Amino acid sequence: MSSPTGLTEEGIDALQRLKERREVNTVIFRRPDSPDPELELELEGNLTHDELLQALPPDQARLIVHELAFASREGTRRHAQLLILWVPAGGGDQEENYTAGYTALKGFLAEVHVHLTARRRDHLEYRRLAALAG
Repeated sequence: MSSPTGLTEEGIDALQRLKERREVNTVIFRRPDSPDPELELELEGNLTHDELLQALPPDQARLIVHELAFASREGTRRHAQLLILWVPAGGGDQEENYTAGYTALKGFLAEVHVHLTARRRDHLEYRRLAALAG
């Protein structure tokens, strides 16, 4: 698997830690204000669903890789990684700038099968994400 273009070494390392460690379940990337096309690592941590929603800016786009813990319909505990393109109403003009990174991450994270674009916080409602993952 080759490294995605437009991602810093720090970002690649964060994604690797997400794959390997339980204490990391969320990685958030942002585009810098400079002409540099590389995505910057904004946050790497172990966030609850509520903390994830609070970490998202209301008027700026972001790329998020998040491991969701949920119960299947049968009641077993499951985990699924999600790739989310966050483009709130105030950040709509930023969508084009994030699309290349989103596409590169989809190729780099082949084991992630749930990809979505969220424009409002209710698009990231926990039960909706669990249904998509499950």
